Amino acid sequence: MRRQRGRRGAAACTLALALVLTGCGDDGYEPTGPFRPLPEGQPPQVGPPTESTPPPGPGDPADPNSGTSRGDPNVVATGLTVPTGLVVLPDGTAVVGERETGRLLQVFPDRSPAQELMTVPGVDTAGDGGLLGLALSPTFDEDGLYYAYVSTPTDNRVVRFPLGGTPNPVLTGIPRGEVHNGGGLAFAPDGTLFVGTGDTGDPALAQDPASLAGKVLHVDVFGQPVGAGPVYSRGHADVTSLCPALDGTATLFAVDESSAGPDELNTVIQDSDHGWPAPGPTSTGPLFEVPNAEGGLGGCAAAGDAVFLGALDGQRVYVVRTEAGGVPEEPAELIAGRYGRLRTVVLDAEGGLWVTTSNGDGVGTPAEDDDKVLRILPPSATGSSPL
Repeated sequence: MRRQRGRRGAAACTLALALVLTGCGDDGYEPTGPFRPLPEGQPPQVGPPTESTPPPGPGDPADPNSGTSRGDPNVVATGLTVPTGLVVLPDGTAVVGERETGRLLQVFPDRSPAQELMTVPGVDTAGDGGLLGLALSPTFDEDGLYYAYVSTPTDNRVVRFPLGGTPNPVLTGIPRGEVHNGGGLAFAPDGTLFVGTGDTGDPALAQDPASLAGKVLHVDVFGQPVGAGPVYSRGHADVTSLCPALDGTATLFAVDESSAGPDELNTVIQDSDHGWPAPGPTSTGPLFEVPNAEGGLGGCAAAGDAVFLGALDGQRVYVVRTEAGGVPEEPAELIAGRYGRLRTVVLDAEGGLWVTTSNGDGVGTPAEDDDKVLRILPPSATGSSPL
Protein backbone atom coordinates (compact mmCIF):
# COMPACT_ATOMS: atom_id res chain seq x y z
CA MET A 1 0.00 0.00 0.00
CA ARG A 2 1.78 3.08 -1.22
CA ARG A 3 1.78 6.42 0.53
CA GLN A 4 3.94 9.32 -0.57
CA ARG A 5 6.54 10.19 2.02
CA GLY A 6 9.44 12.58 2.25
CA ARG A 7 12.96 11.47 1.43
CA ARG A 8 14.54 9.40 4.12
CA GLY A 9 18.26 9.35 4.79
CA ALA A 10 20.16 6.15 5.44
CA ALA A 11 22.54 5.73 8.34
CA ALA A 12 25.88 4.01 8.18
CA CYS A 13 25.97 0.28 8.84
CA THR A 14 26.24 -0.48 12.54
CA LEU A 15 27.77 -3.43 14.29
CA ALA A 16 24.52 -4.51 15.94
CA LEU A 17 22.72 -5.03 12.64
CA ALA A 18 25.38 -7.40 11.39
CA LEU A 19 25.22 -9.64 14.46
CA VAL A 20 22.30 -11.47 12.84
CA LEU A 21 24.91 -13.07 10.56
CA THR A 22 27.15 -15.78 11.95
CA GLY A 23 30.04 -17.67 10.51
CA CYS A 24 31.42 -14.82 8.38
CA GLY A 25 34.64 -16.68 7.68
CA ASP A 26 37.13 -16.60 4.84
CA ASP A 27 36.35 -16.62 1.13
CA GLY A 28 37.56 -20.19 0.53
CA TYR A 29 35.53 -23.11 -0.66
CA GLU A 30 36.10 -26.79 -1.29
CA PRO A 31 35.07 -27.64 -4.87
CA THR A 32 33.70 -31.16 -5.18
CA GLY A 33 34.17 -31.40 -8.94
CA PRO A 34 31.70 -30.75 -11.74
CA PHE A 35 28.10 -31.58 -10.92
CA ARG A 36 26.56 -34.04 -13.35
CA PRO A 37 22.75 -33.68 -13.22
CA LEU A 38 20.36 -36.49 -13.93
CA PRO A 39 18.73 -36.21 -17.37
CA GLU A 40 15.15 -34.97 -17.49
CA GLY A 41 14.36 -36.02 -21.05
CA GLN A 42 13.47 -33.67 -23.86
CA PRO A 43 10.32 -31.72 -22.89
CA PRO A 44 9.13 -28.74 -24.94
CA GLN A 45 11.53 -25.79 -25.17
CA VAL A 46 10.83 -22.30 -23.94
CA GLY A 47 11.44 -21.23 -27.51
CA PRO A 48 13.77 -22.13 -30.35
CA PRO A 49 17.42 -21.10 -30.13
CA THR A 50 18.22 -18.00 -32.15
CA GLU A 51 21.39 -16.67 -33.73
CA SER A 52 21.88 -14.42 -30.71
CA THR A 53 21.36 -17.29 -28.23
CA PRO A 54 22.75 -20.50 -29.77
CA PRO A 55 22.96 -23.53 -27.49
CA PRO A 56 26.59 -23.66 -26.23
CA GLY A 57 28.38 -26.58 -24.68
CA PRO A 58 28.55 -26.73 -20.87
CA GLY A 59 31.85 -25.71 -19.34
CA ASP A 60 32.97 -23.24 -22.02
CA PRO A 61 34.98 -20.32 -20.61
CA ALA A 62 33.08 -17.10 -20.16
CA ASP A 63 34.22 -13.76 -21.52
CA PRO A 64 37.92 -13.39 -20.64
CA ASN A 65 37.08 -10.17 -18.83
CA SER A 66 34.98 -12.15 -16.36
CA GLY A 67 37.69 -12.40 -13.75
CA THR A 68 38.72 -10.24 -10.86
CA SER A 69 38.95 -6.46 -11.01
CA ARG A 70 41.88 -4.33 -9.90
CA GLY A 71 42.51 -6.28 -6.72
CA ASP A 72 39.14 -5.45 -5.12
CA PRO A 73 38.47 -8.32 -2.66
CA ASN A 74 34.71 -7.82 -2.97
CA VAL A 75 34.64 -8.47 -6.73
CA VAL A 76 34.45 -12.13 -7.79
CA ALA A 77 33.52 -11.69 -11.48
CA THR A 78 33.48 -8.88 -14.03
CA GLY A 79 32.58 -8.27 -17.65
CA LEU A 80 29.05 -9.70 -17.38
CA THR A 81 25.92 -8.58 -19.23
CA VAL A 82 23.23 -7.41 -16.76
CA PRO A 83 23.49 -10.28 -14.23
CA THR A 84 20.13 -10.75 -12.59
CA GLY A 85 19.26 -14.12 -11.05
CA LEU A 86 21.82 -15.77 -8.77
CA VAL A 87 21.85 -18.99 -6.73
CA VAL A 88 24.51 -20.35 -4.38
CA LEU A 89 25.41 -24.01 -4.94
CA PRO A 90 26.09 -26.55 -2.18
CA ASP A 91 29.86 -26.34 -2.81
CA GLY A 92 29.90 -22.58 -2.07
CA THR A 93 30.19 -21.40 -5.67
CA ALA A 94 27.35 -19.55 -7.39
CA VAL A 95 25.52 -19.59 -10.71
CA VAL A 96 24.42 -16.24 -12.14
CA GLY A 97 22.03 -15.61 -15.03
CA GLU A 98 22.34 -12.71 -17.47
CA ARG A 99 19.05 -10.95 -18.21
CA GLU A 100 19.86 -9.92 -21.78
CA THR A 101 21.64 -13.06 -23.03
CA GLY A 102 20.10 -15.92 -21.06
CA ARG A 103 23.61 -17.16 -20.24
CA LEU A 104 24.28 -19.03 -16.99
CA LEU A 105 27.80 -18.69 -15.59
CA GLN A 106 29.45 -20.25 -12.57
CA VAL A 107 31.34 -17.77 -10.41
CA PHE A 108 33.73 -18.54 -7.58
CA PRO A 109 34.38 -16.97 -4.17
CA ASP A 110 38.14 -17.38 -4.68
CA ARG A 111 37.83 -15.09 -7.76
CA SER A 112 38.71 -17.78 -10.31
CA PRO A 113 37.59 -16.93 -13.87
CA ALA A 114 33.87 -17.42 -14.41
CA GLN A 115 32.82 -20.46 -16.45
CA GLU A 116 29.95 -20.41 -18.94
CA LEU A 117 27.54 -23.30 -18.36
CA MET A 118 24.74 -22.88 -20.91
CA THR A 119 22.37 -20.41 -22.52
CA VAL A 120 18.65 -20.67 -21.80
CA PRO A 121 17.02 -20.61 -25.26
CA GLY A 122 14.03 -18.56 -26.38
CA VAL A 123 14.47 -15.66 -23.94
CA ASP A 124 12.93 -12.40 -25.20
CA THR A 125 14.58 -9.23 -23.88
CA ALA A 126 12.18 -6.57 -25.20
CA GLY A 127 11.46 -3.87 -22.63
CA ASP A 128 12.64 -5.02 -19.21
CA GLY A 129 12.04 -8.70 -20.01
CA GLY A 130 14.61 -11.47 -20.20
CA LEU A 131 15.98 -14.01 -17.75
CA LEU A 132 14.65 -12.44 -14.56
CA GLY A 133 15.04 -14.94 -11.72
CA LEU A 134 16.73 -18.18 -10.68
CA ALA A 135 16.11 -20.75 -7.96
CA LEU A 136 17.50 -24.18 -7.13
CA SER A 137 15.21 -27.20 -6.94
CA PRO A 138 14.41 -28.08 -3.29
CA THR A 139 15.89 -31.51 -4.13
CA PHE A 140 18.86 -30.12 -6.05
CA ASP A 141 21.33 -32.63 -4.59
CA GLU A 142 19.31 -35.42 -6.18
CA ASP A 143 18.00 -33.91 -9.42
CA GLY A 144 20.34 -31.00 -10.25
CA LEU A 145 17.44 -28.90 -11.54
CA TYR A 146 17.40 -25.12 -11.94
CA TYR A 147 14.21 -23.06 -12.04
CA ALA A 148 14.16 -19.81 -14.00
CA TYR A 149 11.64 -17.02 -14.53
CA VAL A 150 11.94 -15.93 -18.16
CA SER A 151 10.19 -13.73 -20.70
CA THR A 152 9.22 -15.10 -24.10
CA PRO A 153 7.67 -13.07 -26.96
CA THR A 154 4.18 -14.02 -25.73
CA ASP A 155 4.33 -14.50 -21.96
CA ASN A 156 6.41 -14.71 -18.82
CA ARG A 157 6.89 -18.21 -17.48
CA VAL A 158 8.70 -20.44 -15.03
CA VAL A 159 10.81 -23.24 -16.49
CA ARG A 160 13.12 -25.88 -15.09
CA PHE A 161 16.08 -27.72 -16.56
CA PRO A 162 19.33 -29.53 -15.80
CA LEU A 163 22.53 -27.91 -17.00
CA GLY A 164 22.75 -28.31 -20.76
CA GLY A 165 19.17 -29.60 -20.93
CA THR A 166 16.05 -28.30 -22.61
CA PRO A 167 13.85 -26.04 -20.43
CA ASN A 168 10.65 -27.70 -19.33
CA PRO A 169 7.70 -25.30 -18.76
CA VAL A 170 6.41 -25.31 -15.20
CA LEU A 171 4.04 -22.32 -15.16
CA THR A 172 3.11 -20.47 -18.36
CA GLY A 173 0.72 -17.69 -19.36
CA ILE A 174 1.94 -15.03 -16.93
CA PRO A 175 1.15 -11.72 -18.73
CA ARG A 176 4.05 -10.09 -20.57
CA GLY A 177 4.60 -6.37 -21.10
CA GLU A 178 7.28 -3.82 -21.92
CA VAL A 179 7.67 -3.03 -18.21
CA HIS A 180 6.89 -4.59 -14.83
CA ASN A 181 7.45 -8.23 -15.76
CA GLY A 182 8.21 -9.45 -12.23
CA GLY A 183 10.70 -12.27 -11.77
CA GLY A 184 10.71 -13.23 -8.07
CA LEU A 185 11.23 -16.93 -7.30
CA ALA A 186 11.54 -18.56 -3.87
CA PHE A 187 10.96 -22.06 -2.55
CA ALA A 188 9.14 -22.48 0.75
CA PRO A 189 10.45 -24.88 3.42
CA ASP A 190 7.80 -27.40 2.32
CA GLY A 191 9.16 -27.47 -1.24
CA THR A 192 6.40 -25.42 -2.85
CA LEU A 193 7.24 -22.46 -5.06
CA PHE A 194 6.35 -18.77 -4.75
CA VAL A 195 6.42 -16.69 -7.95
CA GLY A 196 6.39 -12.87 -8.06
CA THR A 197 4.83 -11.21 -11.12
CA GLY A 198 4.32 -7.63 -12.34
CA ASP A 199 1.35 -5.68 -13.64
CA THR A 200 2.97 -5.35 -17.14
CA GLY A 201 2.27 -1.61 -17.10
CA ASP A 202 -1.50 -2.11 -16.65
CA PRO A 203 -2.13 -1.41 -12.93
CA ALA A 204 -5.72 -2.69 -13.08
CA LEU A 205 -4.42 -6.23 -13.57
CA ALA A 206 -2.96 -6.24 -10.06
CA GLN A 207 -6.49 -6.35 -8.62
CA ASP A 208 -8.02 -8.57 -11.32
CA PRO A 209 -8.70 -11.98 -9.74
CA ALA A 210 -8.65 -13.62 -13.19
CA SER A 211 -5.14 -12.37 -14.03
CA LEU A 212 -1.77 -13.71 -12.90
CA ALA A 213 -0.26 -10.22 -13.24
CA GLY A 214 0.68 -8.11 -10.21
CA LYS A 215 0.51 -11.10 -7.89
CA VAL A 216 2.49 -13.50 -5.77
CA LEU A 217 1.58 -17.00 -6.95
CA HIS A 218 1.90 -20.27 -5.02
CA VAL A 219 2.38 -23.52 -6.94
CA ASP A 220 4.05 -26.90 -6.53
CA VAL A 221 7.12 -28.01 -8.47
CA PHE A 222 4.89 -29.06 -11.38
CA GLY A 223 3.16 -25.67 -11.57
CA GLN A 224 -0.09 -26.87 -10.00
CA PRO A 225 -1.86 -24.43 -7.65
CA VAL A 226 -1.37 -24.84 -3.92
CA GLY A 227 -4.73 -24.47 -2.20
CA ALA A 228 -7.78 -23.00 -3.93
CA GLY A 229 -5.82 -21.29 -6.70
CA PRO A 230 -2.42 -20.02 -7.71
CA VAL A 231 -2.97 -16.43 -6.48
CA TYR A 232 -1.45 -16.07 -3.01
CA SER A 233 -1.47 -12.26 -2.76
CA ARG A 234 -2.52 -9.38 -5.02
CA GLY A 235 -2.11 -5.64 -5.42
CA HIS A 236 1.55 -5.59 -6.46
CA ALA A 237 3.20 -3.36 -9.08
CA ASP A 238 6.31 -5.41 -9.88
CA VAL A 239 7.52 -8.19 -7.59
CA THR A 240 11.19 -8.38 -8.53
CA SER A 241 12.33 -10.57 -5.63
CA LEU A 242 11.00 -12.87 -2.92
CA CYS A 243 12.89 -14.05 0.17
CA PRO A 244 11.68 -16.33 2.97
CA ALA A 245 12.76 -15.54 6.51
CA LEU A 246 15.27 -18.09 7.77
CA ASP A 247 13.97 -18.07 11.33
CA GLY A 248 11.42 -20.88 11.21
CA THR A 249 8.41 -18.53 11.08
CA ALA A 250 7.48 -19.20 7.41
CA THR A 251 7.46 -15.43 6.83
CA LEU A 252 7.73 -14.45 3.17
CA PHE A 253 9.05 -11.04 2.13
CA ALA A 254 8.35 -9.51 -1.30
CA VAL A 255 10.13 -6.59 -2.93
CA ASP A 256 7.70 -4.48 -4.97
CA GLU A 257 9.25 -1.91 -7.32
CA SER A 258 7.14 0.90 -8.75
CA SER A 259 7.72 3.87 -11.02
CA ALA A 260 4.70 5.72 -9.64
CA GLY A 261 5.32 5.68 -5.89
CA PRO A 262 7.73 4.47 -3.21
CA ASP A 263 9.22 1.00 -3.56
CA GLU A 264 8.12 -1.42 -0.89
CA LEU A 265 9.22 -4.36 1.22
CA ASN A 266 6.07 -6.31 2.05
CA THR A 267 5.29 -9.20 4.35
CA VAL A 268 3.14 -11.47 2.19
CA ILE A 269 0.48 -13.80 3.59
CA GLN A 270 -2.33 -15.82 2.06
CA ASP A 271 -4.98 -13.56 0.40
CA SER A 272 -3.25 -10.31 1.37
CA ASP A 273 -3.91 -7.20 -0.74
CA HIS A 274 -1.00 -4.77 -0.98
CA GLY A 275 -2.93 -1.82 -2.30
CA TRP A 276 -1.71 -1.31 -5.86
CA PRO A 277 -2.83 0.74 -7.72
CA ALA A 278 -5.05 2.24 -4.98
CA PRO A 279 -5.25 1.09 -1.35
CA GLY A 280 -8.59 -0.18 -0.10
CA PRO A 281 -10.02 -0.72 3.37
CA THR A 282 -8.47 -4.18 3.65
CA SER A 283 -5.10 -3.38 2.11
CA THR A 284 -1.93 -4.31 4.00
CA GLY A 285 0.64 -1.56 4.44
CA PRO A 286 4.33 -2.07 3.65
CA LEU A 287 6.87 -3.18 6.20
CA PHE A 288 9.31 -0.67 4.72
CA GLU A 289 9.26 1.77 1.83
CA VAL A 290 11.86 3.90 0.10
CA PRO A 291 11.42 6.84 -2.29
CA ASN A 292 12.04 6.23 -5.99
CA ALA A 293 15.28 8.22 -6.13
CA GLU A 294 16.77 6.06 -3.38
CA GLY A 295 15.08 2.83 -4.41
CA GLY A 296 14.76 0.73 -7.52
CA LEU A 297 14.61 -2.27 -5.20
CA GLY A 298 15.61 -5.37 -7.12
CA GLY A 299 16.65 -8.06 -4.65
CA CYS A 300 16.30 -9.27 -1.08
CA ALA A 301 17.80 -11.76 1.34
CA ALA A 302 16.65 -12.41 4.90
CA ALA A 303 18.68 -13.52 7.92
CA GLY A 304 17.50 -13.45 11.52
CA ASP A 305 15.69 -10.16 12.08
CA ALA A 306 17.34 -8.38 9.13
CA VAL A 307 16.42 -8.12 5.46
CA PHE A 308 19.05 -7.02 2.93
CA LEU A 309 17.71 -5.09 -0.09
CA GLY A 310 19.60 -4.35 -3.30
CA ALA A 311 18.82 -0.88 -4.68
CA LEU A 312 19.36 0.10 -8.30
CA ASP A 313 18.70 3.83 -8.12
CA GLY A 314 19.86 4.01 -4.50
CA GLN A 315 23.15 2.24 -5.37
CA ARG A 316 23.40 0.54 -2.00
CA VAL A 317 22.28 -2.45 0.03
CA TYR A 318 19.74 -1.47 2.67
CA VAL A 319 19.72 -3.40 5.96
CA VAL A 320 16.21 -3.35 7.41
CA ARG A 321 15.51 -4.65 10.91
CA THR A 322 12.20 -6.50 11.34
CA GLU A 323 12.36 -7.42 15.02
CA ALA A 324 8.93 -7.40 16.68
CA GLY A 325 7.41 -6.02 13.49
CA GLY A 326 9.16 -2.68 13.89
CA VAL A 327 11.34 -0.99 11.30
CA PRO A 328 13.75 1.81 12.23
CA GLU A 329 13.28 5.12 10.49
CA GLU A 330 16.94 5.07 9.52
CA PRO A 331 17.90 1.72 7.95
CA ALA A 332 21.57 0.86 7.78
CA GLU A 333 23.35 0.54 4.46
CA LEU A 334 26.25 -1.32 2.88
CA ILE A 335 28.63 -0.37 0.00
CA ALA A 336 26.70 2.82 -0.77
CA GLY A 337 27.85 4.46 -4.00
CA ARG A 338 30.82 2.13 -4.52
CA TYR A 339 29.66 -0.13 -7.34
CA GLY A 340 26.77 1.71 -8.96
CA ARG A 341 23.38 0.08 -9.40
CA LEU A 342 22.86 -3.03 -7.25
CA ARG A 343 20.26 -5.69 -7.96
CA THR A 344 20.25 -9.28 -6.73
CA VAL A 345 21.21 -10.04 -3.12
CA VAL A 346 21.70 -13.64 -1.94
CA LEU A 347 23.00 -14.90 1.41
CA ASP A 348 25.34 -17.90 1.54
CA ALA A 349 25.98 -20.41 4.32
CA GLU A 350 29.07 -18.55 5.56
CA GLY A 351 27.24 -15.25 6.01
CA GLY A 352 28.50 -13.71 2.78
CA LEU A 353 26.24 -11.58 0.60
CA TRP A 354 26.42 -12.17 -3.15
CA VAL A 355 25.35 -9.02 -5.00
CA THR A 356 25.03 -8.33 -8.72
CA THR A 357 25.54 -4.91 -10.28
CA SER A 358 23.29 -3.61 -13.06
CA ASN A 359 25.19 -0.77 -14.68
CA GLY A 360 24.94 -2.05 -18.24
CA ASP A 361 21.14 -2.12 -18.30
CA GLY A 362 20.78 1.09 -20.31
CA VAL A 363 20.07 3.19 -17.22
CA GLY A 364 23.35 3.06 -15.33
CA THR A 365 26.82 4.26 -16.29
CA PRO A 366 28.98 1.16 -16.73
CA ALA A 367 32.64 1.09 -15.80
CA GLU A 368 35.12 -0.63 -18.08
CA ASP A 369 34.77 -3.95 -16.24
CA ASP A 370 31.02 -3.89 -15.54
CA ASP A 371 28.83 -5.67 -14.84
CA LYS A 372 30.12 -7.47 -11.75
CA VAL A 373 29.27 -10.08 -9.17
CA LEU A 374 30.29 -9.12 -5.63
CA ARG A 375 30.66 -11.17 -2.48
CA ILE A 376 30.85 -9.07 0.65
CA LEU A 377 31.14 -9.88 4.33
CA PRO A 378 29.10 -7.54 6.55
CA PRO A 379 30.94 -6.36 9.69
CA SER A 380 31.24 -9.09 12.32
CA ALA A 381 31.46 -8.92 16.07
CA THR A 382 35.24 -8.85 15.75
CA GLY A 383 35.12 -5.90 13.40
CA SER A 384 36.68 -7.72 10.46
CA SER A 385 35.20 -6.81 7.09
CA PRO A 386 36.31 -5.88 3.60
CA LEU A 387 33.72 -3.11 3.44
